[in-house]
This record gives sequence, structure tokens and C-alpha cells, in this order.
Amino acid sequence: MDLTKLQRVVINALEDVKAQDIRVYDTTKLSELFDRVIIATGTSNRQTRSLAMSVKEDVNAKGGEVISVEGLETGEWVLVDCGDIVVHILQPALRAYYQLEGMWGAKPVRVKLAADKGLVKASGPEDDEE
Repeated sequence: MDLTKLQRVVINALEDVKAQDIRVYDTTKLSELFDRVIIATGTSNRQTRSLAMSVKEDVNAKGGEVISVEGLETGEWVLVDCGDIVVHILQPALRAYYQLEGMWGAKPVRVKLAADKGLVKASGPEDDEE
């Protein structure tokens, strides 16, 4: 599955379960292991686990591969490794504390989100979605 399609599948899966504050970052110049980091917030342990499972199920259903899901036990910070995309789903306190945007946020990617029906400035014009 190409990167743009995988990114859209992940974002749609997060939106389906009402993830908050979804941000997408281009990490091609920061890591050779993956091309995107997606960070989202879930309001409870149950929601973060549901968000992760939604991503896993939707990626698999669309022909992608989920390599690993970590953190389901506690549901406070769940990581979904989709190969080219790594998804971090955190509860608000952990997201505020760890500030992952500071580590990965140098190149946000512009994506359309259903929540605001507009573009969220989250980057490189070569990878913008239409």
C-alpha cells in the first residue's frame, strides 16, 4: 500500500472512533525506519485501545500490514507500527508530558480531517493530500 493511501486509512480509522487532535508528521529526514508519525489523543484507556484496534483492523482490511501494537494492556499510550507509519495514541496527560510533537514535529503534513472539515497544518508540499 502506498504511503498516501496508508496515511488516509489510518486517519479515517482514528476519526471513526473520535480521536482528538490528530497530527501527521513527515519523518523521512529524521529516520530511515518510517516515513510518517501520526499522533492522536484518546480520552480514556478504553478509547485509546479502541483507536488502536480500529487502526489495526482498517489497515489489515485494506491490504496493509500492522507489524506490532504495543501498550494495549494499560491503554495510556498505545503505539501501532504500520511499517511506513507509526501511530502514537495517548491520553491527554501523557501527550502533554512527553511532547512527541517536539521530537517528530519538524515537518507537519497537511491533511484533511473530518472534525474541522478543513486542512490542518500538520507540511511538505510534495506530500500534501488533495
